[in-house]
Amino acid sequence: MEETRRSETLINAVEDYLSGLGQYNVGPLWKFLRQALTPEPKSQARPHLWRWKELRPQLLRAGELVSAAEAERRVLMLLNPGIEGRIATTHTLYGGLQLILPGEVAATHRHTPNALRFIMEGEGAYTVVDGEKMTMSFGDFVLTPNWTWHDHGSESSTPVVWLDGLDIPLATMLEGIFFEPFTQEAQSLTKPLNNSVAEYGKSGLLPTWQRSTASHSPLLKYAWTEAREAIMSLSLAAASPSDGAMLEYVNPVTGGPSLPTMASFLQRLKPGQKTETHRHSVSAIYLAVEGHGRTIIDGKAYEWAPGDVFCLPTWQWHAHENLSASTDAILFSFTDAPVMKAFNLYREQAL
Repeated sequence: MEETRRSETLINAVEDYLSGLGQYNVGPLWKFLRQALTPEPKSQARPHLWRWKELRPQLLRAGELVSAAEAERRVLMLLNPGIEGRIATTHTLYGGLQLILPGEVAATHRHTPNALRFIMEGEGAYTVVDGEKMTMSFGDFVLTPNWTWHDHGSESSTPVVWLDGLDIPLATMLEGIFFEPFTQEAQSLTKPLNNSVAEYGKSGLLPTWQRSTASHSPLLKYAWTEAREAIMSLSLAAASPSDGAMLEYVNPVTGGPSLPTMASFLQRLKPGQKTETHRHSVSAIYLAVEGHGRTIIDGKAYEWAPGDVFCLPTWQWHAHENLSASTDAILFSFTDAPVMKAFNLYREQAL
C-alpha cells in the first residue's frame, strides 16, 4: 500500500510539473522525441491528380468572370488535400494553372519566391523579365527568378494557359516572402526580344565575354522545339530504370539546376514501358505533356493524359507506366531536389 501511495504521489508530481511548464514557454523533449525524430520522412502531403478536362472549363469560366486587372494573376491553385490552410501542392512546392486572354496584360510585380512556367495551351503570349520580352508557345519552359520584375501579356487571338511552379511553401516556412508591385502596369523593354535565348540558348556555346554569377540560369526560356527534339533523340540504352529517358533543364553556365530551389525535368517513356519502383526524399509536381499513362504511388494508380497534373510527396514509392503500345509518353516535372541536396538531406532507395 505504501509503495502504491508513493507511486501515485510521484505520478501526480510529474503531471503537475509537466502542466506547469507551459508558463515558461518550454516543453519536455522526452515526451516528443520519437515524434520529432522519425525513422523516415512522414509527409502530411498526399498524392493527388488534377484532371485537365475538369479544370480547363473552370479556368475559362474564371476568364469570363474575373479580369486580369482584377485578379493580377488569374490562377487556379492546385491545393494538396492533406495540407489544410496552406498555399501548397507539396510541403515545399506550389503549382497553379494560369490563364491569360487575348489582349490582356498581367501587371508587373516582383517577389522573392522563384517561379517557372510550362506552357500548356496556345501561343502568342509573352512574359517580360527584367526588361527582356520572351514569346511563349506550347511546351516552352520559362523562368522568373527570385526578385525579378515580371509581367505577362497576350498578343494572341485565343486563350493561353500555363502551369505555374513556385517555391512559395518553402519561402513561407523560412519566413522569406517579400513582394513589391511595379509603379506601372507594364515595364519598359530594355533588351532585345528573346535576348537570353540568343546569348545562352545554343547548346555548348557561350559568349566569351559574359559569365553569369547569379544563382539562377541566365537562360530564361527553353524552347519546346529544341527540348522535344533532345528528349526524343536521347539514347534509351542509357535510360534510368526508375525514370526512363530523362533530361534536366540546366543552367548552361554551371550545369546546375535552372533555379536555386527547384530542378525541372523532361522524361520520356517508350511504348509499354514501366519503370522500376523507387522513392526519394524530394517532392515533385508532374505535368503530362504527351501520351497516356499512369503512375503508381504507394500502391495506388493515378492515370494521366495530356494536361493532367499530379503531385508526389517526399519518400513515397512510385513507378511510371506508358499505357500505349505504339506512342511515347512525355512528362514534365519540377522538384525541390536542389534544396534537399544543399542541406545533405537527399536520399534515394530502390524497392
